[in-house]
Order: sequence, then structure tokens, then C-alpha cells
Amino acid sequence: MASHGLMLLASLLVLLSCLTETAYGGILLSSLPNTLDVSASPHKPDQVTTPGVLLYFVGNIIAGEDKLGVIWSLNNRSFPVGTDAAYKTVNIKLCYAPVSQVGKPGRKTEDDVDKDKTCQIEFYTGPYNASIKWQYYESTLDRHVPHASYFVRAYVNDSAGVLVAYGQSTGPNKDYNIFEVSGSHKRPKMVSIWFSVFVLFFFVA
Repeated sequence: MASHGLMLLASLLVLLSCLTETAYGGILLSSLPNTLDVSASPHKPDQVTTPGVLLYFVGNIIAGEDKLGVIWSLNNRSFPVGTDAAYKTVNIKLCYAPVSQVGKPGRKTEDDVDKDKTCQIEFYTGPYNASIKWQYYESTLDRHVPHASYFVRAYVNDSAGVLVAYGQSTGPNKDYNIFEVSGSHKRPKMVSIWFSVFVLFFFVA
């Protein structure tokens, strides 16, 4: 009986593995419809943003200090109303632009979404609301975001968590609407302050 139970459990695990692979693995980006209009709006913290109205800061934005706003909606010029009725969640990521992938295998682009290393940096995950024309999210960039050039991509999942569509803030060649992120200056300043305190304490002691 114990042996039969173990065999049944093993069979169930194999089946579950196959179902998981069917739902999540082996999905090619080129096979997904590009149904979303996506725009990225990097800006300074004191710039006021309004959903649907983009603000652009010319120059580097600083990780840990400056903000990134992202707007997304159904591309109703190419897709009929209701195309996004089954969309449940949106996952937005920062993606390396080609100039920041050169000589870096860890950022290599693959058509297989599971293997692709272009879009590694999570920015936002939340519900997709088809009733809202322009959906918007903004946040201060995490200070750990690497110094590089980026665009933004939004992945859309259905109620089963299956990837069904996407959109991005640039074209297929990723050669426009690119923004650059530089490292935060706050951390080096803090390190310098603590170093000065340590030196002062050392000489006083």
C-alpha cells in the first residue's frame, strides 16, 4: 500500500510539473500580442504628474532620488474594445536597452520569456483595470537599480496567471524613448560622513 501511495504521489507530481510548464514555461514574446500602449515618464520628485500627461526630465535620473511614472492602456487603434476583458494583472519591469547589454551576457535578450534577461528589474505588479482609460503608477526608483539605459515593458496575465499579452515604451528595435539611470549620490555622502566621524573619534581617543 505504501509503495502504491508513493507511485501515485510521484505521478501527481509529474502531472503537476507538466501543467506548470504548459501554463508558464516556453512562452515566446514574439507569440504574444503587443496590445498595450506603454509610456515611461522619468522625472524629478518636485515635478507634479497627471495620468495621461507625460513629464520628461532631460538627463540622467538618479536611483533612490528621482521618480519614474508609467502609463499603460489598451491600444485601441489596433485592437477592438474588449480585447483586454480577460486581463487580470499587470507586471511592469525596467528593461535594459541594447546599449547596456553589450558585453553583458547576464542581460542577454531571449525570445523565451523565462530565459530572457532583458527585463530583470521589478517596478510594479497590480490589478489590470480595463474600465480605466489610462492606468498609472509612479514611484521613486530603488537605489539598487544599476546605472544603465532602460525602457519599460508591461506583461499582462489572465486570471490563471498565464502570460497573455504585453506592451513596451519603445519599438521593436528598442531605439527610442530610452532613459538613463545613474547611481544615487546619497550613499557615498553617508559613507563619507561616517568615515569622518570614525577618523575624529580615532584621534580624540
